Amino acid sequence: MNSTTPQLSALEELQKALNLLEKQTLPMPTRASLSTAKRHLQQLRNALQRDPEASRLAALYRVSQSLGVSLDLDEVLTQVMDAVIQLTGAERGFLMLIERESGELSLRAARNIQQENLQQEDMKVSRTVIQSVIESGQGIVTTNAQNDPRFAGQESVIFYALRSVMCAPLRARGNIIGVIYVDNRAQAGIFGDEDLKLLNAFAGQAAVAIENAQLYTQTDRALADRVAELETLSRIDQDLNAQLDLDRVVELTRQWAIRVTQATRGWVAVCDDEGELYIAASPPGETPPELEPLLTAANQADPVPRQLTASQGTPAYCMVPLIHNRQTIGAVIVAHPQGIRESAQQFLKRLADRAAAAVQNARLYEAVEAANEAKSQFVSIVTHELRIPLTSIKGYNDLIRQGVVGEINEQQANFLDVIGSNVERMSRLISDLSDISRIERGKLRLEFAHFPLHERVEETINSLRHKLEEKSQTITTEIPPSLPKVYADPSRVVQVLTNLVSNAWKYTPQGGKIHIRAYPENGKVRIEVRDTGIGISEEDQARLFTQFFRSESPAVREQTGWGLGLNVTRRLVEVMGGEIGFESKLGEGSTFWFTLPTSTPSAHQAHED
Repeated sequence: MNSTTPQLSALEELQKALNLLEKQTLPMPTRASLSTAKRHLQQLRNALQRDPEASRLAALYRVSQSLGVSLDLDEVLTQVMDAVIQLTGAERGFLMLIERESGELSLRAARNIQQENLQQEDMKVSRTVIQSVIESGQGIVTTNAQNDPRFAGQESVIFYALRSVMCAPLRARGNIIGVIYVDNRAQAGIFGDEDLKLLNAFAGQAAVAIENAQLYTQTDRALADRVAELETLSRIDQDLNAQLDLDRVVELTRQWAIRVTQATRGWVAVCDDEGELYIAASPPGETPPELEPLLTAANQADPVPRQLTASQGTPAYCMVPLIHNRQTIGAVIVAHPQGIRESAQQFLKRLADRAAAAVQNARLYEAVEAANEAKSQFVSIVTHELRIPLTSIKGYNDLIRQGVVGEINEQQANFLDVIGSNVERMSRLISDLSDISRIERGKLRLEFAHFPLHERVEETINSLRHKLEEKSQTITTEIPPSLPKVYADPSRVVQVLTNLVSNAWKYTPQGGKIHIRAYPENGKVRIEVRDTGIGISEEDQARLFTQFFRSESPAVREQTGWGLGLNVTRRLVEVMGGEIGFESKLGEGSTFWFTLPTSTPSAHQAHED
């Protein structure tokens, strides 16, 4: 309406109703109340007529304050529509937003004067009015669409019996992002130009609040998507690096590529020894399609995803190369009927980065395993071939010492002692190398049994007693009679004890002490060999169990050895289900300890040669 606000219109209707009541025959108290009501009604009408603009601004300020409180887009849209209906006195209202990607209008809120969501059958609006507002960028108001020449001929206006209609654009940063539409289907003359000005003013503020909520929602969604992707990539890293098996790595890469990009099929190619790409993982039971163009593109070592667009009967293909150190080592290829979207392509690129590292690690591991196997085979052959001549040398040495070929003098006897000592050293070296080779290849023979530990300790001490006496060293034991039996290979336990006690004998000075102690600990038996020897420096401790490691200390170098004894000892203890370690301080001696199980673990299995 041009001359009155919705509030004044409502007051006029109320005035008419009071006038009708006044013509009726009423009791005196009722007539007095009616007169008072008419007086108050006139005062309210006068107040509104005196300053309608101030009243409008106050209402606009009041409802505008509610905007911006929330950044939830759906909640903001509902707030906007309830506020618009409150401001204009409309029967119902609609808010539509223009989708950024498609440019289509999308109904986002539909409310009535009772602040309820409209049902589907009530969502009938004039698309002509809305389209006119979007195209012109100007708000529209009509007091009666049925008689308005601009809209009277429109099917929606006629069919839905639309009368009072008002629509304003939502404009943010100069761009129309949607419209606010309100109407009243029952009454004409509800809205006027002043109402449109008020709606335009409010729409400007509402557009800012809506855009802020959209930006927040988009940022929040993007952050959630990124977090979800990082979690997915973390799971992929765990899967790809759980086992360094090339076949497993390429198949997992193929499965992840299909799963995340929602492709219908997928393939992974890797380079052979000649540098040529071949399909290493493909759908089970399927012959790979002709992918030569994509494989050729992959060889260019360009990390940018490449696509072959879909054609009749052929899906779209997307390829991302696996690049390591600027060299193509493979490619991930997926197929989709319509094509792979940009976000999926970027994920494929990140997947390819991880897969490239996993593929390279798996190939390096295979190469190391092959080298270890070749080394083990070489050691096995060498140790076998060396045993024959050493056995012959030892046999002839013993025969000569026994005088079989004639009497020997003192100097010859000394030479034979040197030969015998070196043959013994070579025999120990061959035995240690043979044990290491068998353990690495899983072919070490272990004969597990339950047995009392003290018997093996005594056997070890007796075999080394002459060496201990040579250096006037004292060896003591502390093994309680109640100690549980251990479950291990008896001969290998003697070998471990011999290595540790021999080590203590070597590096303990003349007259030193060696103590062997055993006691139960956490369901196992812990054995300690403590000496009063030279101790081990902190620098040497870090490498003590490494193959062929020997300290540069002169006190160590003057003793014979190959640096294999402790490595073999560690491997033997671990293969029998125990643990090994040591405590040492330079100049104050060392304590080596190891544990052995007392029960029969299911994991223990004897390995055959």
